[in-house]
Amino acid sequence: MDVSNILASHAAKYQSVTVEKETPLDVDAGLLTVTDLTPIDEDSYASNLEEYLKSTARDGIQALIAVLYGLPTQPSPDGPLAQLPAPTTQLPRAKPLPKPKPPTKWERFAAAKGIQKRVREKKVWDEERQEWVNRWGKDGKNKEKEEQWIHEVKANADVDHDPVKAARDERTSRVTKNKRQQLQNMARAQTAGGEREERKKDIERTLASTRISTASMGKFDKKLEGEKKLRGVKRKFEATETSVERETQASLTVLARLDSDTKGARKGKGAGDDVLNVRKAIRSVSKGKGGVALARDSGRKGAKGKRGGKR
Repeated sequence: MDVSNILASHAAKYQSVTVEKETPLDVDAGLLTVTDLTPIDEDSYASNLEEYLKSTARDGIQALIAVLYGLPTQPSPDGPLAQLPAPTTQLPRAKPLPKPKPPTKWERFAAAKGIQKRVREKKVWDEERQEWVNRWGKDGKNKEKEEQWIHEVKANADVDHDPVKAARDERTSRVTKNKRQQLQNMARAQTAGGEREERKKDIERTLASTRISTASMGKFDKKLEGEKKLRGVKRKFEATETSVERETQASLTVLARLDSDTKGARKGKGAGDDVLNVRKAIRSVSKGKGGVALARDSGRKGAKGKRGGKR
């Protein structure tokens, strides 16, 4: 009995779990992605596109599953879960890098004086206890004067002088000073950021003004890189169908405005202010010489014209 056809069909139905290609697949288990860098077979791609895509996708999924089965697992109520490693593919950031914070007053002073930043250790050596103790916090070295059993008091100290309270007040004053300086640095940084934003808005307003200063209102001007689209003022039109009350009110408003303009014109005319300033017009035509000089020049021009006619 020849079973070769049956074995061939079975092998075609259940392909091997080992994926072998000319260019190995790049599997990133951390992101559950597979990158296939193998060049496209043009003949297979052109003859049967759907089958070619299914075969390529199958190879990628098979390679990813093989890698997942090789990862360590941990039990869970839903079954064993694979512990994914850290991703190896470098993805671009979704947001831009954060802007650097402005330097504080001490940082500017240290940069000017060349002072190097030195990180102080959290533990210090206590000679009396012969052990390492905290510099700050509980049982800290900074509270040593407050917790010691004997204190040295100056001879001119007050009778009610409490050395423990004085040491505690000195320590709390240092803490308060540090907090105040921190708040001042934060306020200074916010002020600097506000000044930058205000300067940016001023530049944008100046740029918008220059764009509409041309005869074409900036329509044919060259756009700058990253320049925002200028938004103009849109015209607002009244609705074509309105109520009778609203139309009546609009008509009365127009009539009231016309009546006020007419009264203003009459009032101005009664005060002696003509529409045309005659003195200013004569002074402009005569170039500041006055009406007499203008009449004299006109007479001279007329005499010259008559003499020219006689000739």
